Amino acid sequence: MKILLTAVNAKYIHSNLAVHSLKAYAEKYTGGTDISVMEFTINQQTDEILRSIYKAKPDMLCLSCYIWNWEYIVRIVREVRKVLPDVILWLGGPEVSYDGVSVLKFLPEADGVMKGEGEQTFAELTAYYQGRGEKRLPDIAGIIYRGEDVTKIYENDWREVIDLSSVPFVYHNIETFRHKILYYESSRGCPFSCSYCLSSIDKCLRFRDLALVKQELKFFLDHNVEQVKFVDRTFNCRHGHAIAIWKYILEHDNGITNFHFEISADLLNEEELELMSRMRPGLIQLEIGVQSVNPDTIREIRRTMRLSRLSENVRKIHSYGNIHQHLDLIAGLPYEDYESFGRSFDAVYELLPEQLQLGFLKVLKGSDMEKQKEKYGLLHKSFPPYEVLSTKWLPYEDVVRLKEIEEMVEVYYNSSQFFYTLKYLTPEFSSPFIFFESLAGYYQKNELGEMNHSRISRYEILLRFAREWNADHTEQYRQLLTLDFYLRENAASRPGFAGEDRMPKEDAREFYDREETERKYLRGYDAYEKRKLRKMTHIEEFTYDVMGDMGEKRCRILFDYKNRSPLDHQAYTVKLPYNMKKQDKQS
Repeated sequence: MKILLTAVNAKYIHSNLAVHSLKAYAEKYTGGTDISVMEFTINQQTDEILRSIYKAKPDMLCLSCYIWNWEYIVRIVREVRKVLPDVILWLGGPEVSYDGVSVLKFLPEADGVMKGEGEQTFAELTAYYQGRGEKRLPDIAGIIYRGEDVTKIYENDWREVIDLSSVPFVYHNIETFRHKILYYESSRGCPFSCSYCLSSIDKCLRFRDLALVKQELKFFLDHNVEQVKFVDRTFNCRHGHAIAIWKYILEHDNGITNFHFEISADLLNEEELELMSRMRPGLIQLEIGVQSVNPDTIREIRRTMRLSRLSENVRKIHSYGNIHQHLDLIAGLPYEDYESFGRSFDAVYELLPEQLQLGFLKVLKGSDMEKQKEKYGLLHKSFPPYEVLSTKWLPYEDVVRLKEIEEMVEVYYNSSQFFYTLKYLTPEFSSPFIFFESLAGYYQKNELGEMNHSRISRYEILLRFAREWNADHTEQYRQLLTLDFYLRENAASRPGFAGEDRMPKEDAREFYDREETERKYLRGYDAYEKRKLRKMTHIEEFTYDVMGDMGEKRCRILFDYKNRSPLDHQAYTVKLPYNMKKQDKQS
């Protein structure tokens, strides 16, 4: 019997841990055979996916369902049933776990739904269909299925959770996952009960045995995997577990692999912070959910958070200069109106995270938020990702405004392409939120919001916006934007917004003549001759101290594109002496 597990991922670079875990568990514990996995993306045509499934000719097809792929899954299920009328077709995943009966009524083409944790359920199902299991469908926990009379639907009890250490490691054939983000699980469940999150439903927090975890981390490190994302909902909820893992990756760092963790920053202790301070830049990155700083909101969504402690720890980590921090906010939560959200935004912005995610509430099936939506006057989209449209506190008009601000935050803050310009421009407004609100308004007023913009045009628009706001500082902002541009771009031609090149060609030529023999400023360029040095670097002259206090003091900056920051991909920079010849005579 041929069994096919299918995932439709959001991006090509993603891998789907769930389907691989189901396959490995069934093969190990029930002797499941002829189980294969196919992974696709939502960027592929459903016809292409359909053809691939048809060519595989499975006897049993299982599809993994999430908010980002549900509409694709529906279309695939309906078409697969037409071309493979006898296939046994099951669904699983968070998008179908909490309303499986409704799903089967909506999709008569499907035979059943696996709800909740799937490894053992899938193993027992495959054993049943392969004629090797002792259990019949009524005996298998964690399923919803059709009877012989297909109009009748039966729902079995939820399954007891399994020992996480019993789930086999799925990445032994590492070549299958080359150049993909690998997802890894060292714990399941969550100690908190946030009303918007499905993880709060699983009250049983479990941890994978640390000896196993270290063995599997060694495998990732030995194979120079580019990125491993821990899917643990609150990685650092048990200090000993987190410390052991962070200590291991610090001591065995291969200089390549990056590890991503979702944490509660207010739980971090001094030992954990000290470990972080010693890590290689880019070894780990942290995702930290703040969601709101409104105390009424935090209380209502049952979130546990000590904001002052969180802020203190985020600032400490920022001071280390070696860890990318991604902080999240959620618009549309109860008791959070437009002004309140602006205050939450400003509080998080002041922490200077590498990324600030302005997200919107998703009203997930099975969550407590869904059950309370009438109480909150909460309206959301009828289709995935079930995003908020309005609440008692936040009308749709304000949601639209926040969407426009979100776009500005993504383009101008999260891109890390305008760091110095924002550093000096944002304080000219009453708050960071007001700055992004004003920038969004400028886009709308000038009908720029619906256009596709090049990278260069984003700089040009920001310069026009800054000039309109404060014409007296136009030249300062032109030079700050030029700095930001060359920090990211090794451009073959000079952008128009930067104006005339102030760096004398003779001085540039003399610098590279000296650098070819002395190698005073450029690290790791020993194998390159002068012509290559010029192509791999850039020198820009400024009439302001653009990386300092913006005083009217000429400076020259060397941009080294071979050596970039692993946190924001900015070029390594060196402030060159303005008068090189004078310095040479003095030395």
